[in-house]
Amino acid sequence: MRKLIILCIVLLGGCDQAQQVAIFGNTMGTTYSIKVISADIDQANLSAEIETRLREINGLMSTYMPDSELSRFNQSPTNEWFAVSAETIEVLEMAADIYRLSDGSFDVTVGPLVNLWGFGPNPKPDQVPGAKQVTETLETIGFEHLQIRADALRKDVDLYVDLSAIAKGYAVDQLAELLDGHGIQHYLVEIGGELRSKGANAQEEPWRVAVELPESNQRMPYRIVELMDMGMATSGDYRNYFERNGVRYSHTIDPATGYPIHHNLASVTVLAPSAALADGLATAINVMGADRGLALAEAQGLAVFVILKQDTGFEAQYSTAFGPYLKAEE
Repeated sequence: MRKLIILCIVLLGGCDQAQQVAIFGNTMGTTYSIKVISADIDQANLSAEIETRLREINGLMSTYMPDSELSRFNQSPTNEWFAVSAETIEVLEMAADIYRLSDGSFDVTVGPLVNLWGFGPNPKPDQVPGAKQVTETLETIGFEHLQIRADALRKDVDLYVDLSAIAKGYAVDQLAELLDGHGIQHYLVEIGGELRSKGANAQEEPWRVAVELPESNQRMPYRIVELMDMGMATSGDYRNYFERNGVRYSHTIDPATGYPIHHNLASVTVLAPSAALADGLATAINVMGADRGLALAEAQGLAVFVILKQDTGFEAQYSTAFGPYLKAEE
């Protein structure tokens, strides 16, 4: 049984007898943390509800569980409608919107290429596939091969759908809804670095979250974001990659080429009304690169912050909509 660590601190100010409760655990191959401030919390019950909800989402969207709803669809025959939950449809419809918005840079059918490069559920160490393998695998992907209706999916080729670039954000949103249902007005939910906030922190100020310096060998804050009632997600290649013969291969695959991204964009942070939208957009812009990504951000009014790798170090750029959320440097 998964163990949870629950910390409770009585605050000396703010709401009467308000408590800050921190709940930690493991899910989706990563960790989660939830900070809640409320005057009346049943910690044990809340923790159990969180665990149950996360198990439900995993049971729908995991590619690591062979009996999940998504895995069963991936194993199903082509050209046949496969009944799925409304939740899976909701996530796929959002994924389709991001696919169109990004001109195909975000494609949840890219899984076979991710697997080919050794970054999937069955990782292969430092594998560099040949050009023929990449070309052949490219023929098995494409969102246009997936049909979505209100209660079912159908594929006209043997697609492999992978929601890992949006499912963590969706799970964050679902936990936020769970907390909303309990009438909790102040919280910060995080799963694997994807976040969503509501209200204020223990000091009655906006929740402050760090955008990390994109270094693989250390964890260091680069800039501080004041997160106010919205989702946040970061995508980058600085921790999940391999090197072969002096060449660095990112885990982020460009669906247009079949190869790992190769540009100087080190990380992308996106703010959006939902963590799922932020999650998918961060991946899309990470594929697109800084110039195209920031152009999209300005055209669509998206809050986007990018860190570029330059010869002299790192350089930050951000869209107009992101500026108000950056804490002034002291």
